[in-house]
Amino acid sequence: MRAHKLTLTALAVAAGLSLTACQNDDGGTGQSSPSSASSASSSGGGSGSGGSDQGGGKDSAGKDSPGQSSAGKGSAGQGTAAGAGSKESGKVAKCRTDELGITAKDGTIDGDPDGTVLVELKNRGGRSCTISGYAGVDLKTNAGSLSAKRTGEQAPSTVLKDGQSTAFGITYPFNTSGGSGVRVTGLLVTPPNETKTVSLPWPGAATLPVTDGSGSPVKVGPIGSAGQGG
Repeated sequence: MRAHKLTLTALAVAAGLSLTACQNDDGGTGQSSPSSASSASSSGGGSGSGGSDQGGGKDSAGKDSPGQSSAGKGSAGQGTAAGAGSKESGKVAKCRTDELGITAKDGTIDGDPDGTVLVELKNRGGRSCTISGYAGVDLKTNAGSLSAKRTGEQAPSTVLKDGQSTAFGITYPFNTSGGSGVRVTGLLVTPPNETKTVSLPWPGAATLPVTDGSGSPVKVGPIGSAGQGG
């Protein structure tokens, strides 16, 4: 009976030890699981980070890069627009006939071999404008219209601020023939690159000498050739 009890006791102790070992093993597994999970999480997080970075790199190359590229294009576009805007603002619009106050006066100086009429063009458009070249000039006479011939001088480009003026000269021969000559009744001026004409009184000598038809005796200089004022 004693031997049987000892045997049972030994079995109970062995079972207890086995159970403890099992519990320790389970506990180790339980502890190792969080550790493993933590490692896996850490490892996964690292990979995810790397994946994110790589994904980010891919996105940068794939999605973000085009976005940045678009932004770049947008910047370039804005730059271009700004440049265009700068160029457009830098490019002053030409002076229009309706924006100009055009007047004519006698500019003949005593002793000159020819008569001179000065035509002034004043900017009244409320903005700066540019003007260059030759104006179209025709004299109305009792014998018909007489077109002035260009002198051929270099035509400077002039930017007129609002309220500023520029001028050009018209030269014509005096009628010293003793005859009645050709009577001048008016002056027609068309600003450069414009089609609208302004009609003005003729402030010069009343008559021109009769020509032999070899060419116009009236000459016109370029815009700005007769000075510029404010």
